Amino acid sequence: MKRFWIFAPAAAILVLCALPAHTQPVISAKSGIISWVQGQVYMGDEAVEASATKFPDIKENAVVRTEDGRAEILLTPGVVMHVGEHSSFRMLTKRLIDTRLELLTGSAVVSAVEIAKDSNVTIVCKSGTVVLSKAGHYRLDATPGRLKVFAGLADVQIGDRHIEVTAGKMVSLNGDMAAAEKFDKLDTDSLDNWARSRDQIMAMANVSTARSMSYAGYGYGSAGVWGLNPYFGLYTYIPASGRLCDPYYGYCYWSPYTVGRVYYRPPTPVYSSGGAGGFAHSYPGMGSTSGGYSGTMAASSSSVGASPAAAASASSSAASSAGSSSAGHGSAGGGGGGGRGH
Repeated sequence: MKRFWIFAPAAAILVLCALPAHTQPVISAKSGIISWVQGQVYMGDEAVEASATKFPDIKENAVVRTEDGRAEILLTPGVVMHVGEHSSFRMLTKRLIDTRLELLTGSAVVSAVEIAKDSNVTIVCKSGTVVLSKAGHYRLDATPGRLKVFAGLADVQIGDRHIEVTAGKMVSLNGDMAAAEKFDKLDTDSLDNWARSRDQIMAMANVSTARSMSYAGYGYGSAGVWGLNPYFGLYTYIPASGRLCDPYYGYCYWSPYTVGRVYYRPPTPVYSSGGAGGFAHSYPGMGSTSGGYSGTMAASSSSVGASPAAAASASSSAASSAGSSSAGHGSAGGGGGGGRGH
């Protein structure tokens, strides 16, 4: 079985010395990792190549830009940014307590399954400074300079004025502060749809990753981490405890302590009349979906042995079903039903 690497800051240096050079774990003490690219993506003047084993670390003040390509950026654990074509951003700071970046051109979608109390995620765009206050889904566009909150809560500052933007509202980030307005959540484009598909795959990869970590003895922790799933060729979020569900689409993420519920199948019940000449009849056992024991989740383990591309394809198909099951605690575009379960 391949190893799934996660690290606490105190052990990072010792473990890094023991790893081969081509294997790059994510260290929980920082954010700003390019976890996936498609097409033409550059960090500075250097092209970023797609790889299932190398995940470039974005240095502070470095600029990442896309041409005919897209990029997925890991920020604080539980927060991932999907960058669209012909877009660019500058990494300002990358500490967990203060992760800040500036969207220079184009568009980005931020999916936040969880924002830890001691971490801060801030995005500067045009004249606005956007602080993500809650788990949710956020869309930022440098042109025309706008923030859309599909789910969650954002605090926006322009000059010396502040405004809270709630779910279903958008606000201009140009010049003077304007009141937040409603927008149609169904009015989406290819970037929104791609970000959703990546969220699906990441959630499906969580199951086998958390399972492997459970076998390795990882249980409750003080904070969630990014865990590498080499079969899917991506990093996925691993909560510290319980189960977390995406607040907008409803895809669920399991901790190593609780992931066994996904694989649990009750014993097959046997019914008998108990009398002379009686009979016994059994029914195939099925896992309950109310607690998240969905057959869809098991699909991720069946694709684990496949290549990353095949696994991603299988997980995307299975995740589509997961989004509509009660395990997800919500439906696509529903805007609710997220949270932690135990």
